[in-house]
Amino acid sequence: MRSRYTAYVMGDEAYLRASWHETTCPESLNLKQADIQWTGLSICKILGGRAGDQRGVVEFIAKYNVSGKSAQIHESSRFINQSGRWFYVDGDLISENTVARNAACSCGSGKKFKRCCGKA
Repeated sequence: MRSRYTAYVMGDEAYLRASWHETTCPESLNLKQADIQWTGLSICKILGGRAGDQRGVVEFIAKYNVSGKSAQIHESSRFINQSGRWFYVDGDLISENTVARNAACSCGSGKKFKRCCGKA
């Protein structure tokens, strides 16, 4: 999951496509959004995905700034292990939104967003 996040940050379409399962990989990716600045990744929960497992699920929050506003994507992603390599299959978007700086942080810390995950 972290390597895929880094690939999004770096705009590395080749890596994203190579780590995407062939049955669900899109024909093209739009990574050239100049106004997006990725600011952090938090792993919320991991189910499976250990040595010997064939499947895994990673729930994460990816934070970013777009046009000067803080935002985040909260997703539960499914992975499959084939021949010792993990591939992203698909995911369920839990939420994608702009975050008000004085709102409670969605990471569960109990702090305001601006004092927690919104720190730049």
